[in-house]
Amino acid sequence: MQTKRLLKDRIASKLMLLLTVSSGLIVFVMAFGLYQRSRPILAIKPLSELLFSTSWHPLRGEFGFFPFIMGTLWVTGVAVAIAIPLCLLTAIYLSEYAHRWVREWTKPLIDLLAGIPSVVYGVWGVLIIVPLIKDYVAPFCGTFSSGYSVLAGGVVLAIMVFPIIIHVSVEVFRSVPYEVREASLALGATKWQTVKHVVMRKALPGVIAAIVLGLSRAFGETMAVLMVAGNVAKVPSSILDPAYPLPALIANNYGEMLSVPLYDSALLLSSLALLLVVLFFNIISRVILIRVERSIQ
Repeated sequence: MQTKRLLKDRIASKLMLLLTVSSGLIVFVMAFGLYQRSRPILAIKPLSELLFSTSWHPLRGEFGFFPFIMGTLWVTGVAVAIAIPLCLLTAIYLSEYAHRWVREWTKPLIDLLAGIPSVVYGVWGVLIIVPLIKDYVAPFCGTFSSGYSVLAGGVVLAIMVFPIIIHVSVEVFRSVPYEVREASLALGATKWQTVKHVVMRKALPGVIAAIVLGLSRAFGETMAVLMVAGNVAKVPSSILDPAYPLPALIANNYGEMLSVPLYDSALLLSSLALLLVVLFFNIISRVILIRVERSIQ
């Protein structure tokens, strides 16, 4: 009887290990599949030409991803620039200043932001952010804009990454030992001086990890950006210019690719690039969080 129980336990353990390894390998299987489908265009055109050419004319066999890469970087950069100060100040307030009932009421609202479908953010951006930029922001800057721009995409993305950065930052701040705060206050430092010079310094690696996680989330977002960024295959020169990020390129053109030679391969190459970038960001953030946990322990 004892041998049978041990055998069942060993089988269950091996089965769970197999499932865990299989789940982790899915990402690499996806990357390998995308690479295999991208090989036709890589065999014909050098990678440097694909990445740095500004000419996107699939009917003529020209697949320059540079405008889409720059569009992705512009929109993501604006989103992170907007999100970082707002999220950090919110996280500091919730972890250091807010009463318990404020935290309890605020957390479900932040979770609600994370659960809203991206298409809802896109519709909200079209109805609110785009007209605001067209009628007020662009005239204030002395220029014209249709409203569908890098700024519109950045604002929508910033709101979408709020929950990730805030939640991780709050947990990192709360993991800082309370004795460190007491020591700073005992030396005569004010509450803000303690937060700024002690808590922030101790939690800085974890905050960086939170920002990197938010960056990876923003980098791969599709629907909301597609609806408000303008989708013009041109390198933006300002935040009021339209942009065409890589995820929007894939979503807009995937259904039309079968009739154009190499279109399939080009779009799947862009998908592979997105996958690798997001994977890289997640690995970096995870490494930083592990180091934070070890330093605190």
